[in-house]
Amino acid sequence: MHLHSQLSDAELRSKIRKQEIRLAGNKNLKIYGLLNCKSGKRIKKKNRVFFTNEAEALQNGYRPCGHCMKEKYQQWKYQLPYYLRQ
Repeated sequence: MHLHSQLSDAELRSKIRKQEIRLAGNKNLKIYGLLNCKSGKRIKKKNRVFFTNEAEALQNGYRPCGHCMKEKYQQWKYQLPYYLRQ
């Protein structure tokens, strides 16, 4: 996991080109999604984190974004006990 606040713009571009960064997340909401997600682009830099893959995001306790990863989100949602679903 990489914190956006600790990466320079050049480092970030380099890691994206090398595919060391493939997903972004909100560290407060514990949600991850695609780099081009409309919702994800609105995350403040201090709250944004980056992941290499989904496994890394899930290991860190993040859930899929309901906007850019609808199928993954639905799968995640229906794994929850019924009383926690909204």
